[in-house]
Amino acid sequence: MEKNILAIKTITDLHDLFGLPKPKHPLISVVRHSDLVMDFNYKDQRISLEMYLISLKGSQEAVLKYGRNKYDFQEGSLVFMAPNQVFSFSETEFSQSKNEWTILVHQDFIHSSGLSQAIQHYQFFNYEANEALHLSDGEKTSITEIVHKIEKEYHQNIDKHTDDIMSINLESLLKYCQRFYDRQFITRRNLNKGVLVEFEQYLNAYFQNELTTKGIPSVGQCGEALNLSPYYLSDVLKAETGKSTKEHIDLHLVNKAKGLLLQSKDSISGIAYALGFEYPNHFSKLFKAKTGLSPSEYRSYN
Repeated sequence: MEKNILAIKTITDLHDLFGLPKPKHPLISVVRHSDLVMDFNYKDQRISLEMYLISLKGSQEAVLKYGRNKYDFQEGSLVFMAPNQVFSFSETEFSQSKNEWTILVHQDFIHSSGLSQAIQHYQFFNYEANEALHLSDGEKTSITEIVHKIEKEYHQNIDKHTDDIMSINLESLLKYCQRFYDRQFITRRNLNKGVLVEFEQYLNAYFQNELTTKGIPSVGQCGEALNLSPYYLSDVLKAETGKSTKEHIDLHLVNKAKGLLLQSKDSISGIAYALGFEYPNHFSKLFKAKTGLSPSEYRSYN
């Protein structure tokens, strides 16, 4: 029988679970993995945190089950989790390396520090664990310097400047992570091209065989078909083509619509329904946005 999800709501609850001292800040924590006490009986326990997590794997091997995948951490891997994601450890002893750390940031800190809007732009918090950021030695040094600043501030007595300094350094950390992910998309271009080819093949087959019965594919469906998170898939496609997953789907819809408009005498509404649109005006709006012509104008001009 599957174990229930263990919900961790506060930084204090998480410190208690892992045998750590009382946190020095109620809404943010910097944990060195060498300080963890991993003798509790929670192997394969599904855990959910009401906080953001950023974690660096240093040197030892460990396995984390997150989302649909099991991920073997490699040295210099940085993994991110958004609040309320569910994960589990496949081994009770995760790590005792001094070079490994985890930053935990409660949602309330994000809201109070004014980072609520900014953090929405960092989609890597919604990536799967097997889409982790793999740092070079130089990148790891840059990240570590910022983490040391956050850690130093964390261990000082809280005053009126504490949260501002922490939030500034946290945002700097996230910006560097975005830069390094952009680099990763470039250096893994051969792999990304394989993703692009597989994605196009999936869409072509779907539009030929399943569109009329299953409707317009969602971004989530596309990601699942390729065994990728929808966020990572969109970012890979943007890096390769400049277009998101949704934009690719829309282009396939428009190309399919062009064929139907020219090769059949079906009404505009009939074509819209055949393409999976619930409302014909939504189809007409999309078609005009992509072609500059309404469906009827396109049909008459051609």
